[in-house]
Amino acid sequence: MDVEERKALILNAARELYARAAYSQVSTTEISRASGSSQALVFHYFGTKADLFAAVVGSAIEDLRSAQSAVDADLPDGVPVRDRVRASIEVYLDHIARHPVSWAAPLRGGTEPEEAQKVRAAARAEYVGRLGSLLGVSGWPRHVYALWGYFGFLDQACLHWVEQGCLDDERQPLIESALGALEGALGDWQT
Repeated sequence: MDVEERKALILNAARELYARAAYSQVSTTEISRASGSSQALVFHYFGTKADLFAAVVGSAIEDLRSAQSAVDADLPDGVPVRDRVRASIEVYLDHIARHPVSWAAPLRGGTEPEEAQKVRAAARAEYVGRLGSLLGVSGWPRHVYALWGYFGFLDQACLHWVEQGCLDDERQPLIESALGALEGALGDWQT
């Protein structure tokens, strides 16, 4: 097996284990066993358990980003921005429903290594920038706070949804409340 195949095997095994349990509950021994690799190889390819977890977080974020980009690209030209944001939220809820334990862990007070926190912070800043570009909003402080606040609202609303069991009949109310929160914070959609 070549290096990239082995790294992918380790990363995928770690993703599966972390999807079911918090960072502190998964050992590198379990990851090496699940991937059919030695612990030495896990550390060789990823450095530390924290670095491996950061790679897991980064890969999940990239999967989500790719899915959202694909859905957006499939929307016809001229689709209102509000509908583009709605489509992005729908993909996000699909992602959360597939990974409720790992998605909710940092919001429930689970400890994560600093390496993973940095990955999440960079991704959040990118999401804020992308949403700002999509909406065509300026760097005016109200807009900046509105975008950051929207994601905070979305996190807490989605956490409540997870705690209710990711119920399908609550998806639309959640989506509508998130869109309303963004619209209210901005004052209008600007486009």
